[in-house]
Parts: sequence; C-alpha cells; structure tokens
Amino acid sequence: MQMVAAAKMRRAQESIEAARPYAVHLDRVLSRLCSGSDSSQHPLLGAAAGGRTLFFVVTADRGLCGAFNGSICRKAQAEWKSAEDPLGMVTIGRKGLNFFANRGIEILGNHADVMAGLEFNRAVQIGQDLMRRFSAGEVDRIITIFCEFRSISQLVPVATQLLPIPPQATAEGEGHVEDYIFEPDPAALLTELVPRHVNFQIWRSLLESNACEQAARMTAMDNATKNAGDIVDELTRAMNKERQASITLELMDIIGGAEAVA
Repeated sequence: MQMVAAAKMRRAQESIEAARPYAVHLDRVLSRLCSGSDSSQHPLLGAAAGGRTLFFVVTADRGLCGAFNGSICRKAQAEWKSAEDPLGMVTIGRKGLNFFANRGIEILGNHADVMAGLEFNRAVQIGQDLMRRFSAGEVDRIITIFCEFRSISQLVPVATQLLPIPPQATAEGEGHVEDYIFEPDPAALLTELVPRHVNFQIWRSLLESNACEQAARMTAMDNATKNAGDIVDELTRAMNKERQASITLELMDIIGGAEAVA
C-alpha cells in the first residue's frame, strides 16, 4: 500500500504542476479584464459577503491515510462554527459525509467516488451545480475547504472563498490599471472566463486533495510498517526469552538427575 500510494502521489503531483501554469495565466487574464471593466456586471464577481454560507468540503472515500480526513473535517467544523449563517455542506467523499451527517449538519449534496478516477468533467459538473445554487439566490457565499499539497510532510487544510469571486482573487496587486480594448466586449469575456475560473478552482482543489491523500496514506503505511516491525522484534525477543528459560530449566533438570544418579 505504501508503494502504490507513492506511485499515485507522484502522478498527482505531476498533475498539479502541469495545471498551475494554466491557473496563473487564467488568473492574470481575469485580473486584467476586471481591472479594465466593471466587474459588477457579472453576478459571480463581488466583494466578500456574509449571509447564508455553503461549505464545499473535499475529503477521501477511504481511510488508512492518517489524520488527512480528520484535519479537513476539523477545519470545516471550525469554519462552520465561525460562519454568520451556515446553510449546509456539499461534500466530496464518504468520510466527510459520515463525519458531518453524524453531527447533525445538513448535507445538501454529496459526490462519491470522485477520487477513484479524477476527470475534469466531474469538476465541471460540480462547478455548474454550485454556480446554479449561487445564481439562484439559494446561498450568499460558498467556501471551499480542502487540503493543500505543499510537500510530502506539509499537508495544510485551507479554506478559500469560491463564490462570489472576491477582488483579491482576480487582481494581482498591480500598481496601475491599464486601459484595454476588448474584443469581444468585457461582458462576453466575463461570461466565458468566470465559470471557467470557478471550474478550474474546483479542479485544483480535487488535484490538491488527491495528492495530499496519497502522501498521507504513504506516510501512514510507512509508519504502520515500522510499527509492525517493532512489534515483531519485541515478540521475537519475548519468544527467545521464554525459549531460553525453557532450555535452562530442562538443562537444570538433566543435571540434577545426573547428580542424583551419581
């Protein structure tokens, strides 16, 4: 299981590294578009808002991965308690579903077996569902909670605002605003780029969580192997002690019988 998790983690890490350049350029294009146009013309853009909050939590379908699922669930639970008006949760994976359902939190949707075969189409389907809920006025804010892969030993649960897209997520802090000429018009570009940005943010959270899950499982299985080896060594020493004591008693019986005969 450790070797399988290591192979899957390497593939997941390569997928993240391949996706990051696209994410950087997409954010750059969207930030320039928002800086040169009225971002209020798109319903998915806006400042950080309170009100009814929907939490989108990404966990695993299986265990045996150490504290991976527990850390994400604790992070989500803390965000839930600090929210002004928590509405419910949309979960990825069975672990998050079971954790929050057992604590009386309303589950508005669950997507199982997503990590078994990661595909961008699943991220698009999830993104369309979340954007529909937000555009229909069912929720005022959507928070994504997932585990960010920074290194094998550094897996950090994070919470980011998915919708509405805050200004800091669409701007790079450039010193001045350029006057751009858009073709087609900004409204058409925003209609195309904003949903793509949301879908890709969901895709990124799935890739990050997948890599973190495999890294956590690899570490957990390595620790389990070491612990099993330590237990085997302890049991071997105890068995050798019992065997040595048994042999010593038999020798003492033989020597005592030989002396009695003599």
